[in-house]
Amino acid sequence: MPRLKLAFPAGTDFITQLDVRITDLNYGNHLANQALLGMLHEARVRFLAHLNHTELGNATTSGIILADAEIQFRHEAFLGDQLNITLVIDQLSRIGFDLYYRVDRVIDQMEIAVAKTSIVFFDYHTTHKRAPAPASFEQALQALRNKNEKIRKQ
Repeated sequence: MPRLKLAFPAGTDFITQLDVRITDLNYGNHLANQALLGMLHEARVRFLAHLNHTELGNATTSGIILADAEIQFRHEAFLGDQLNITLVIDQLSRIGFDLYYRVDRVIDQMEIAVAKTSIVFFDYHTTHKRAPAPASFEQALQALRNKNEKIRKQ
């Protein structure tokens, strides 16, 4: 059976940290697959807030909707582990983008998982159909990337 192979793109757009909670464990006493998907959702919401956007958008700005999700588990995570979740946008188009996530344990930098969600811009307020990427989203992403590049060069 062929396995899913995700390659995390170069760069970093955003990093956030989450802890593995008791409610995130499965019967194997490690991070459950549905809990990891919830953590990725939390990281995505934080990233969008950092860009001054939301998943639902508003009357003048489209939101986003998840088209698909892929997760490749690489190692276990356990209760109390602090996890860095690094996000990067790839394949930005006029109607969507791919959002990649790399999940690393803070204490030893062990890669726990790599994931990708395909995101489509969506009008929740009038048409309930896919919509063009808001110019403000593209501008905020470019400003963030310019800022990150300046920091890397220092």
